[in-house]
Amino acid sequence: MDKFDNNLFNQGNISNHIFKNRYMVGPMTRVSSEADGTPNERVHQYYVRYAKGGFSAVITEGTYPDTAYSQGYENQAGLATEKHRDAWKPIVEDIKNNGSKAIVQLMHAGAQSQGSYYNGETIAPSPYDPDAEKVGAYGGEGKFQKAREMTQADIDEAKRGFVQASIYAAEAGFDGIELHGANGYLLDQFLSEGINKRTDKYGGSVEKRLTFLLETIKEVREAIGDDMVLGIRISQIKVVNPNHKWSGGEKEAETIFGILGRSEVDYIHISDDDAAEPGFGEGTMTMAAAAKAYGGLPVITAGNLADPDKAAGMIDRQECDYVAVARAALANPDAPNRIQKESLLMILTLMKS
Repeated sequence: MDKFDNNLFNQGNISNHIFKNRYMVGPMTRVSSEADGTPNERVHQYYVRYAKGGFSAVITEGTYPDTAYSQGYENQAGLATEKHRDAWKPIVEDIKNNGSKAIVQLMHAGAQSQGSYYNGETIAPSPYDPDAEKVGAYGGEGKFQKAREMTQADIDEAKRGFVQASIYAAEAGFDGIELHGANGYLLDQFLSEGINKRTDKYGGSVEKRLTFLLETIKEVREAIGDDMVLGIRISQIKVVNPNHKWSGGEKEAETIFGILGRSEVDYIHISDDDAAEPGFGEGTMTMAAAAKAYGGLPVITAGNLADPDKAAGMIDRQECDYVAVARAALANPDAPNRIQKESLLMILTLMKS
């Protein structure tokens, strides 16, 4: 129980923001907003319960940043219009009033879009037909359509969307922004050699495939200044391919995390099936440990970390700084408060014995 007091419930900081403990709520696709992406009272109550439950930060579901091609799911939350921004304001205020940081995850679905209020066409770095069925739990059915290759104008438009959504996030009162560069969505599609076949500055080596991410990071940072936290979510796994691994293994991880560590982001958020398992084959380090070692930034990690001992162990071993729980938080939205209370009760019992 001492380890709970020593790490999971220690304060931490990312940039100039102090987090009251090391527990965060990870982003989970909800598809419970209005058809036009406006968050509603159902969304409001969903997020605020985690703040009341003691989590130091609430990271929203992937939220689409523009009304062109970014939306991934029907009834997905957006931050692409002033109406969206204004609907987020009371939600953010309530999260913060209950002691948690509010971080919005901005997500462009790219070729993995399976439903949009605004556009029936999909785009990707190169012509791409995801070889998988749409996600039924999020309202999808059948095969994905083939996405067309993005022009330079499309790329510029996507970056403008991320920037404008980030400005809206600041106006809505969010403490931070997380760019979704994981799980096979657009930023990750540019990073993926199997999807990105471009021959211009955005394709080729891993360094070139990072160009779109780095340009987006830079432009978002310039738009929001230094007061807001800016993070990037990274994974090997994809929604349509949960077994995917980087072909370059740990060496590729060293390149990716090293470059991101020198960018304008304040943290790296790892998404994995099981955060404590080797990331690059038997006997290798975890993805989180690689991000920590090569990126030199605070690391949040997510993936099967409902067990407090398991989560605490990763922090003890300095593989990460924060843990994000998702499905487990659905069942236990007050997990931090409950675990801390149980820990204190056990300590008091031992002191009396």
